[in-house]
Amino acid sequence: MGLIQNVLLEVNVSGEEGKFGVMPDKVISITKAFSVLRYISLRGFMTVPPYSDDPEDARPYFKMLREIRDNVRNTYVGSGNCGELSMGMSGDFEAAIEEGATMVRIGTAIFGARVK
Repeated sequence: MGLIQNVLLEVNVSGEEGKFGVMPDKVISITKAFSVLRYISLRGFMTVPPYSDDPEDARPYFKMLREIRDNVRNTYVGSGNCGELSMGMSGDFEAAIEEGATMVRIGTAIFGARVK
């Protein structure tokens, strides 16, 4: 007992029905709900933007998640640990980093495309 699980909250910044995550307007209330969970620590947020061949198309979604994170940290006392931003994959990680990503998922760039 006493172990604390660090988690990221997935935010559906694109509003796509096929994507997981909470809608941006629910983030504050869900963040507050985490404060009563003794063994779970909300460390930040993650998102997956809509697919595009142009990495710049993802930038507004990355910016939106950063702004959501900043809003949470500025308005909700107790959210000081919510600094992580997991966003960006092999095709758009540079834009994600420029917009504040602290974690990127670049498996394809390292290991190559998945074999079906």
